[in-house]
Amino acid sequence: MAKKQKSPDGGLSQSVTHLLHRVLQLALDYHAEASGPAGLTQRQYTVLAAAGAADGVSQSDLVRATGIDRSTLADLVARMISKGLLERERSATDARANTVRLSDAGRLALSEGGKPATRSDERLLDLLPPKKRESFLKTLATLAAAADATAAPAKLEKPPKPEKPPKPAKAAKPAAPKKKGKKAKKQPKAAA
Repeated sequence: MAKKQKSPDGGLSQSVTHLLHRVLQLALDYHAEASGPAGLTQRQYTVLAAAGAADGVSQSDLVRATGIDRSTLADLVARMISKGLLERERSATDARANTVRLSDAGRLALSEGGKPATRSDERLLDLLPPKKRESFLKTLATLAAAADATAAPAKLEKPPKPEKPPKPAKAAKPAAPKKKGKKAKKQPKAAA
């Protein structure tokens, strides 16, 4: 029996997660090249696009829309507020929460940031034969939807357990009739 040859990359060429990571790196490089050193990063563009989709979104809304983890997103939002791209205000529906919205500078950055995002997407898709592009996008959308579905239950609060109705009081059972049969032997009375 022939021995299996080890691949020179240690099997990484067959690792879905590794390949996805490499493609993401390429996509981020394309975006950085298209936007230039003063432009938005891909994540900044994503946050602006999600914030621009609805007026006044919570951080939880942004986490769900962007897929960026909560702590990274909080830092990113804080930096974008300090740059004047986002504005923060108290939520109208929850006094404990803040919402963010695009500032005027954020709206302008979003409209300008769309061009590099489109160019980098086109450049990435150009690496595939035209007949495979639509299938590739559908596959990515399917994987993203699965990620959203997997993450959703962990992010939702558990609904309160319904109160159980009180159990009805048990009715007194009638005394069971004594069994007939052998008589018990009489025990001698103890001396007092």
